[in-house]
Parts: sequence; structure tokens; C-alpha cells
Amino acid sequence: MITHAPSTAATAAPSETDLTARKPLGMLLAAAFLWLLVSGGLSLVTAIQLHTPGFLADCAMFTHGRAQALQETVFIYGWAANAAFAVAVWILGRLSGAPLRGVGLMTVGTFFWNLAVLVGLVAIAVGELTGIPFLQMPAYVHPFLLVAGAAIATPGILAWTGRRITTMFAAQWYAVAALLLFVWSYSTAQVLLLASPVHGVAQAVVAAWFAETEVSLWLIPVALAAAYYLLPKISGRVIPNYDYAPHGFWTLIFFASFTGARSLVGAPVPAWIPTLAIVCSSLLLFHYFVLGLNLRAGLAGGRGNPILSFVSAGLLVYLLGGIVTAVFAFRGFAQIVQFTFFPVAQLKLMLAGAFSLPIFGAIYFLAPRVTGVAWPSTALIRAHFVLTVLGLTVTVVSLAIAGWVQGHGLLDPAKNFAAIAASTKPWLLAATAGEAIFLLGSVIAAFHFFRLQCAACRGLLCGSPATLEASAS
Repeated sequence: MITHAPSTAATAAPSETDLTARKPLGMLLAAAFLWLLVSGGLSLVTAIQLHTPGFLADCAMFTHGRAQALQETVFIYGWAANAAFAVAVWILGRLSGAPLRGVGLMTVGTFFWNLAVLVGLVAIAVGELTGIPFLQMPAYVHPFLLVAGAAIATPGILAWTGRRITTMFAAQWYAVAALLLFVWSYSTAQVLLLASPVHGVAQAVVAAWFAETEVSLWLIPVALAAAYYLLPKISGRVIPNYDYAPHGFWTLIFFASFTGARSLVGAPVPAWIPTLAIVCSSLLLFHYFVLGLNLRAGLAGGRGNPILSFVSAGLLVYLLGGIVTAVFAFRGFAQIVQFTFFPVAQLKLMLAGAFSLPIFGAIYFLAPRVTGVAWPSTALIRAHFVLTVLGLTVTVVSLAIAGWVQGHGLLDPAKNFAAIAASTKPWLLAATAGEAIFLLGSVIAAFHFFRLQCAACRGLLCGSPATLEASAS
């Protein structure tokens, strides 16, 4: 792979790319924002239920088990999947130097993906859930999602294989890897956990592997692709120490999927499995080091640019999350924080922070170029950033402290469960406030996006020329 930073000529977007992608990308992003609102509402419900168990207890579909499964599914397969597909395909199309091919297949795949998600959510609500993390929907839904996801990813793969620009960039590595590894991991998990499930403790090992792979090898690479694309594009600077980028990429690819078993410390599995996960978590620190070395310009906050603010905040969260994961994977810490709210805080940090923040930045960059209309309000973009970062910080810090207190309480034989619950309740109340703040930011973002879409539709109906921002402000 050639490891030069993308030049201005290489990344200059041919108009055909944005024009051919307008309809499917609009569908993906519209669905993503709608699911984001649903996920935020469910997150608030589940957060309230942690300190007030009687909340909605009389409604079967909103009991905590189902509500949590609904929230997880909506976030992963609703918001995250739609947004990740849109960003990955758009980046690959832009860097290919050619119009996207297979756009009709992408449009059909988008429709059936979201239809399958809706069917799966209804099934969960009525009690047909598997209980497997990230595979909560019943087994008959997942094959449809697999086929639809492959259809959505096809234009991105075709853009990569049929690119006119022969130079390969880091953004392409991560985007292509995300699309291919999603199909591989998702199909493998369906076979081993649903279609022909493995037996005994092997189920826990495969489930831990799949959950980690979905985050680290599907969603996170799309966020990193966005960071590698946006930073040089907006700042006009060449990425420093770019020759190290392939080492960081392959470190993530080789070691990330092995780290999932760190959650099995103390479980009835062979001791070498969690030990391997702990070692791989430590080896991934090299990936974070390379990423910080390459993208340190974005960590400065983008000099007031709201898009780079999203990206830099996401990078900081990702680097912080990687260090926390490596440290708390060791048995001494794992024995304290296992089966507490601490792993929930870690997952929230990676999904709502390390993934969602750069993806928000990418959407703010690509949407006006695809629609041909500038964002109506810079103030709304900044308000979204502030509320999202504030809500994420409050939620993650509160859950982490609650988990630490809870873990020490569980190790103290003198404390009963009532005392432990009382000691964590203030932090859970704070986490609920954080979820409400994050939801408010999501409402602003969704309102702003649909306002942009309405402006684009009015422009098309009136036949007025598009007002395209040269760069998002």
C-alpha cells in the first residue's frame, strides 16, 4: 500500500460522486437520525430504570431487559449502521475519482435493512429476543440484514476496486476493512451462535469475540476513515508521520478481535483465552500511539472549526478509551469492575464517543456537498457539539464511578445489596441527567438535518441553483 497523504488533486470530488450518491445517502442519513432519536429515548428509559426499577414496570415491552435490548439494537443497527454505511461508501466514492456504481442496489439494500431492523425491534418488544449481545433480534431477521448490508456495501467495494486514482490512502484502508469485516464477522456469528450454535463455554467466547469485532473492526474503522479523510481535507495539511499509518492499521486488524475475551476473566474458560485478550489489549496501545502521532493536528481542536471539533473530540475519546481498556483488562482491576456499571461506561465511551463524534463531523461535512445546500445554522452545529460532549462526559464519568463503587461494595462481605444500591444511586441519577443532555443534542442534530433536507427539496422543486459550501463552517 502506498502511504502518501492525499493531495488536493486526489481528494477533489468529481461532481458525479455526490450526484449519483444523493438518493441512497439521503435515505441512510435520514434513517440514521430517526433511529438515533429512538435510541436516545430508550437510553433515557433504561437509565431511569437503573435507579427507579418501578419505572414502566407495568408495561411488558419496556421492562428493563427488553428496553435495554431495544436500545442496544436501535443504536447498533439503526443509528450506527446507517451512518457508518453512508460515511464509508461516500469516502470510498470520493477517493476513487469515479462515479459510484451499483447505486440502485444500495437504495434497495437501505430500504430492506431498515425494514428488517423494524421487524426485529417489534419481535424484541413482544419477547422474541436471543439474549446475545449485539444479536438480540430473533434468528430469522439476521440473514435479511446480512444480505441488505452486503447490498449497501457493494458500491463502496466497487468504488475501491474500480478506482481511477491508483494511490491508496489510509481512509480507504479503514473504510474497506469495515465493510468487508462486517460481512465476515456478522455471518460467522450467525452460524456459530444462531444457526448452528456451538456448545458450552464456547458460546461465551464466540459472543465476546463478536461483540468486540462489531465495535473495533466495523464501527470504529469507519470513524477512523472519516478522521483520516477530514483532517487533511479541511486543514490543508499533510498528515505527519504518515509512513507509520499502515503499522497502526494492521495492528488494529490483527489484534482487536482477540481482546473481547478480556470480559471472561474468572469465567469457566481455559485461562489462556482471557490471558491472550489481556496481552492483545496491551499490544493495541501501539495502534493508539500511531493514531495520535498521525492525527495530532486534530487533537488541537481544529482551531474553532466545528467539524474538526467533532473529529478531535472523538479521537481524544478513542485514545482515552483504548488506554482505559488496556489498564482495566488486567486481572487485578477486572476483578473489581466486572459485572458492574463500569463496562457499560466503557462501551458508552466507545460507541457514543469514539464512533459517533467523528461520524457526526463527517455528516456535517458530506451532507451539504451531497444535497448542494449549506447548513442553515452554524449555531445549531455548535450547540449539538456542546450538548453531545457534555452529555457523554456526565454519563460516562457517572457510570464509571458507580461501577467502581459497586465493584468495591461487591467485594466487601460486610455490605449487602441494599447498601450497594444506595451508594450508587446518586451516580446513576447523574448518568440519567447525562443521557437527557445527549438526547437533547441528538434532537437538535436531527432537526437541523431534516431542515437541510427540506431546503434541498425546495431548491430542486423551484429549480434554483444549489448553494454549496466550499467547506463547512
